Formats: sequence, C-alpha cells, structure tokens
Amino acid sequence: MEQLELGFIGFGLIGGSIARSVKKKKPDITVRVYTRRQNPELDQGIAEGIIDELLYEIDGQLSTCDIIFLCAPVLKNAEFLPLLKNIVKPDCIITDVGSVKGNICEAAAQNGLSHQFIGGHPMAGSEKTGYANSTDILLENAYYLLTPTADNRPEDVTRLQDLVTLTGANCVILSPDEHDKITAAISHVPHIIAVSLVNLVRQSDNEEENMKAFAAGGFKDITRIASSSPAMWQDICLANRESILPILQLYKEQIAEFEKMITCGDKPGIYQAFREAGEYRNSIPAGKSSVIARSYELYINIDDRAGAIATVATTLSVHGISIKNIGIIHNREFFDGVLRLELYNEEDADKSRQLLMQNHYDIVERK
Repeated sequence: MEQLELGFIGFGLIGGSIARSVKKKKPDITVRVYTRRQNPELDQGIAEGIIDELLYEIDGQLSTCDIIFLCAPVLKNAEFLPLLKNIVKPDCIITDVGSVKGNICEAAAQNGLSHQFIGGHPMAGSEKTGYANSTDILLENAYYLLTPTADNRPEDVTRLQDLVTLTGANCVILSPDEHDKITAAISHVPHIIAVSLVNLVRQSDNEEENMKAFAAGGFKDITRIASSSPAMWQDICLANRESILPILQLYKEQIAEFEKMITCGDKPGIYQAFREAGEYRNSIPAGKSSVIARSYELYINIDDRAGAIATVATTLSVHGISIKNIGIIHNREFFDGVLRLELYNEEDADKSRQLLMQNHYDIVERK
C-alpha cells in the first residue's frame, strides 16, 4: 500500500480505533483530525503519535488526504459534504462509519460526490465512548460493511478494502439499500423493541419496584441494548425511517398474531411459533459466515464459596488464557450454568473447556 494520508472528521471510539489499528500496521500513515474545539483526549492522541495534525477548520489542509472518514453522528455527517466537495482532490475517497447508508449516499449524490463516496459501517463498539476508550483491536474480527454504488471506481473500492483489512476487520460488500434493510431488521428495530420493553416494565412496576428487583436473566439479556446512547439512536431512527417502518409494521403483525393465538388458546400455533423461532435462531452461523460476530462463551456450574471464581481464573491464567469478560447469572430461571466466561477466540474457548473439564468443572453446553 502506498504512503497514505487519512483525514477524520470527528474522532471518537470508532475513528480513534481505526487510526490506532492502521498506524499499528503502517506507522508512516499520516492522520489529520478535524475537531470543533480543543479536547484533552485529542491532545493525548498527538502525544501518542496517533494524530499527526489537529485541524479546527474544514479547509485546504484536508486537500491532500487520500481517504477521509466522516465519524460524526449519522445526521451530522451529511452536513460536511458541501464543505468537502470543493476541497478534496479528485481521487480522494470519502467514507463514513454510520449505521445508515441511504441518507448519506443521497447527500453525496446531491453534492456531486457519488463517485468518491463509499459508505462504511464497522460493526463494532463499546458501552464506552470517546477517543480515550479507542483501541487498536476493537475492530479485529468484526464485520466492516462497505456499500459502494455503480458510480464508484472498482480501484477505489479495492483501496478502501485494503485499508479496512489493516484494522483486522472482515470486509463485506453490500448495496446501500440492502445494508439499511438488514441493519433495520437485526439492529435498529431490536433496539426499539428493547427500549419499548424496558419502558413497559418501568411504567408497569409498583412502588416497591419489584419488577426492577427481579429483572435479570432473559429480561436483561434481551434489553441490554436499551442502554445505548439516546442521541445516537434518535438520529438512527430518523435517518433510516424508510427501512425501519416496514420492519416495525411486520413486528406489530407478529405481536397481533401472538395475541390472537393466546386469546383463542391456540396451543399448536403457539408451539409452532416457538419451535420455528428456536430452529431459526439455532441455525444462525457463528464466525466469519455470519453478520453477527461470534461470541466465545462458556457457562460453568460452580459452588457458591469464597475463591471459586478466582480458582477458575487462575486455572486459565496459568495456561496463558485471557478472559475477555466474566459474570455471575443470578436469575437462573432460563439458564444452566451460574458462571459465564467470555473468551477472545475459539482456540482459547476450546482450550478453556478442556482444562476446566479436566479439573472436574461442570461445563454447560448452550446454543
């Protein structure tokens, strides 16, 4: 890959992680970052050698960039296109990192930039935000979706793919329309459903908050995403409304059908709905063949005694295995295995399973 100059408009968790990962592989890549105001986190980026230059204006200093990343909120990104169109060089690629593509692709066309704009969506994140929480491994093995159009030059798509590869992500090509329909179904509407369910319980709870007290297990699993940024999801809902609304209508029809089956006492219908859903959910492939990034988890039955978790952690640590996440399942109505371990990769998960079984731990196999 030739010497590259990268520009970032906005530089938080995702932009910072992209820059960190490509700088790790190619230290000679130049990174310029536009920011509206001074930010101690970005000063740290300069000190760390990740950022080569901070810019406080959208001006000619971006004119030498080979690729510019729009890393602002999804509705804000489009506002930068009119400022960029008279600055960027003809072969500069403009891309973004948002989870909605239709609006930004339309804005690029309106500004005469459709031949230079290639939508991007790294499917990775964290509950933490900002450059200070970025890492050079955040995108490793995550899916990075690119949404070129017929207006893009194949060589530009290849150039952007090559850069994405430096982050350690798995690059997948989709059309903008297909991207938005998929993310509406597997991400945007599930977030709306999770928020609605949490608000339903919040509004239905009693003064003692008994529902809140016992909200664990399945409820916490399916509503975890309700804790996401309200500002970000406000923008996503509005930017992708054309794809979200049809999926929401289909969901309402599903709920109405369930209501009908329960009202009529339709035992076969209820059974079939759960059976078909279970079969489909269990058939979702893990790993690189799936748009859903694989999670390497082990569920272990352990005694409730002091030091039990430390013993498990020590057993794995002695054999060079790092634990990505660890948790206790308190409400076990729908779960076997009180201890949940998340490992970084399949090899570590398999090795951990063997080690713990050799040490007579009860490993619970779950799909």
